[in-house]
Amino acid sequence: MSHPNKPIVTVQNLSIGFDQEIILDNISFDIYSGEIFVILGGSGSGKSTLLKHIIGLYAPLSGRIMINGQDLTSTDESGKIKILRTIGISYQSGALFGSMTLLENVRLPLEEFTSLSKDAMDLVSRIKLYQVGLIGYENHMPSELSGGMQKRAAIARAMALDPAILFLDEPSAGLDPITSLELDELVLNLSNSLGITFVIVTHELSSIFKIGQRMIILDKKRKTIVAQGEPEDLRLNSPDPWVRSFLNREPLKRQ
Repeated sequence: MSHPNKPIVTVQNLSIGFDQEIILDNISFDIYSGEIFVILGGSGSGKSTLLKHIIGLYAPLSGRIMINGQDLTSTDESGKIKILRTIGISYQSGALFGSMTLLENVRLPLEEFTSLSKDAMDLVSRIKLYQVGLIGYENHMPSELSGGMQKRAAIARAMALDPAILFLDEPSAGLDPITSLELDELVLNLSNSLGITFVIVTHELSSIFKIGQRMIILDKKRKTIVAQGEPEDLRLNSPDPWVRSFLNREPLKRQ
């Protein structure tokens, strides 16, 4: 089925691994502008490693990664930095600086990559905190916040430079079900109001079926994508018994 929007990320014939040990072999997929795209797989399937390749932290063994039509895998360092300025990333741990207030954490990318005045940077930072529901917490330290609030603050910082694409690595990790649901609602609200493209690595099936619009599923044994499409459609109709078993949380029936 064709997609109404154009691809904002294209992965072509990508093979990744370390010391020539293949983790994922010759995979290809597109992520479309404005969608919430999920990368799913069992433990050790390469979800987070794939994410780190897409955001340029690791170089692939072969293949191409295109972001907004620009080839991340073949450009020079300055070109790579220019491409990566269009994305934001929130890591599993949140990665906030414990010695800085929330406002200072969110302001950090603006200090590094813009020439805005301090007042302008503070204003932008407050807007980002407002967008994630943390206005009024500007002067709090990360240690004073709950885990869910820390995740929201990390998303605010990732949004500081108005990225077209926001990558979230296991955003619900360590959160209780209610806080995880609130984070899902935040992603949906940001997607609807700002049109940001979300790429989310997760194993939380409830989140996937609530917010995911399309997904790929990675398999450790086969070292490849074993399914891609709409989560509910794959859960019900995938021709792969392992995929249906995985998405339905059911034991794989032996023939």
